[in-house]
Amino acid sequence: MADIILGIESSCDDTSAAVIKDGWLLSNVIASQDVHKAYGGVVPELASRDHERNIVPVVSEAISRAGIRKEDLTAIAFTRGPGLLGSLLVGTSFAKTFALSLGIPLVMVNHLQGHVLANFVKQEGSENRQPSFPYLCLLVSGGNSQIVKVNSPLDFEILGQTIDDAVGEAFDKCSKMMGLGYPGGPVIDRLAKQGDPLRFKFAKPHIEGLDYSFSGIKTSLLYFVRDEMAKDPEFMEKNKEDICASFQKALIDILLDKLVKAAKQTGIKDITIGGGVSANSGLRGRIVEEGQKRGWNTFLPEFKFTTDNAAMIAIAGYFHYQAGERCPMDIAPVSRIADF
Repeated sequence: MADIILGIESSCDDTSAAVIKDGWLLSNVIASQDVHKAYGGVVPELASRDHERNIVPVVSEAISRAGIRKEDLTAIAFTRGPGLLGSLLVGTSFAKTFALSLGIPLVMVNHLQGHVLANFVKQEGSENRQPSFPYLCLLVSGGNSQIVKVNSPLDFEILGQTIDDAVGEAFDKCSKMMGLGYPGGPVIDRLAKQGDPLRFKFAKPHIEGLDYSFSGIKTSLLYFVRDEMAKDPEFMEKNKEDICASFQKALIDILLDKLVKAAKQTGIKDITIGGGVSANSGLRGRIVEEGQKRGWNTFLPEFKFTTDNAAMIAIAGYFHYQAGERCPMDIAPVSRIADF
């Protein structure tokens, strides 16, 4: 009998529901929130209110697009954390209520696991390439920058991680500093395509091992822009493409330096990326370039699976369900999770 999993994702400002049948994606619906752009970042209270408005129609649409009835569901997988607690509460409460009404099991998923396993979502008409275990995943988002060794769908080992800011946070904060808007990553990526990545140099951290640090490069950019604008108030506007290209290259250099080191230390050749920053065109291009140079098998998630989405939660939930894992109905969401 087929296992049909409904995935629910509500960790930040996207409400999403997806249906997976034996690993194959039947539907993936996402409702995004535009209200936060006016504030330059996600406002938790506004996010949770929009989740309350969106959760029922989004789940209903996902089930409809999948061509199934709610009674056909085998289990419900939901994001327990990490994320914004108010947003997580909406998804968790709905998942528990829906599971109880249908009399089916509930499966909790670590949001980061979903990003790491996104390449395992199978789709009709797609190549559906999947990495072999063990593989390395460069997990990069607004809240996380990690190198993860994935031994199996449920066995993860963090080899390195940021000791301060995440790379996505560095993109967003520096975009805000330059007055480019929110979210910063896509804006900087777009402007970087028109600029010279070798025009300016920014200080890079020297951190031992495989850990990352991105606070210093933000400070380097801040002082650079301040000093140059003191000489010429129009400096930012005249040079924003080159600044973005040079800054983006510096961030990618930092990420790739540690990833290359991890691949050498482990001898692993299957390399993936995941998380919101994995949509960055510069990073995707460099991963492919390094892979060709070093004999890696590289796997890039489709753009629709890079941002927060329920398809990745459903596939992670599918693996947990197959392993016999279930969670009690008194489970509570958590804003932080220590590990995988």
